[in-house]
Amino acid sequence: MSSLHFISDTASAGVRERDFLLGEVPGVLWSPDAGCRQAPLVLMGHGGGLHKKTPAQADRARHLVRTCGYTVVAIDAPGHGERPRTAVDDRARADMIRARQDGEPLGPIVAAYGTHLAELAVPEWRATLDALQRLPEIGPDAPIGYGGGITLGTAIGIPLAAAEPRIRAAIFGGGFIPHEELLAAARQVTVPVEFLLQWDDAEVPRELALGLFDAFASKEKTLHANPGGHGDVPAFEDPALFLSRHLGTA
Repeated sequence: MSSLHFISDTASAGVRERDFLLGEVPGVLWSPDAGCRQAPLVLMGHGGGLHKKTPAQADRARHLVRTCGYTVVAIDAPGHGERPRTAVDDRARADMIRARQDGEPLGPIVAAYGTHLAELAVPEWRATLDALQRLPEIGPDAPIGYGGGITLGTAIGIPLAAAEPRIRAAIFGGGFIPHEELLAAARQVTVPVEFLLQWDDAEVPRELALGLFDAFASKEKTLHANPGGHGDVPAFEDPALFLSRHLGTA
């Protein structure tokens, strides 16, 4: 993959925000405006159908920068955000719309599409991490965590955490129907895990989400279950509390 190129650089309220390109992969890096060398780095995945800089995603990133002094990075998943859609992306979206309209199960469609996206995105995330560790303000020794969201952020984040030994702790969530490939990856995850589960998610049966939590091989794993539907994770679920315990602070 090509080298990383910053294409914009702004700062506001103590947070520096830099958009970048790594080859054809667009990303954004949030960091303390004052600068802090080798601060912990958090990789942040986004939800399905969304992108790297949704308001909620940007708010979480800025909160981690201001609260813990972290550097936070997000990239657009394949077929999302600024990235072009392929025929596979269009077909998967059309199949999901049709299945919802016809009352058919989403599981087989989601499993195939999620596996496809993870196969593409995991190498991109690892290349992004390689490039960021070459920056002097991050370096090779900065502690690394994954603070992905629910749905697609978990479907990509679990295989990433299974494959990437530099990740020391990870936050995942329900909202994505687990399939055998995802469960197999979860069984390879041994770092501390925090798992967010919406108890009344109509799209993912509760027992399937609990089965995914059970699959993690981590000695420390914590389940945070809250009432509410798909995507209604309460604002008080603060990623800084978990990540600072395992990554430290700057």
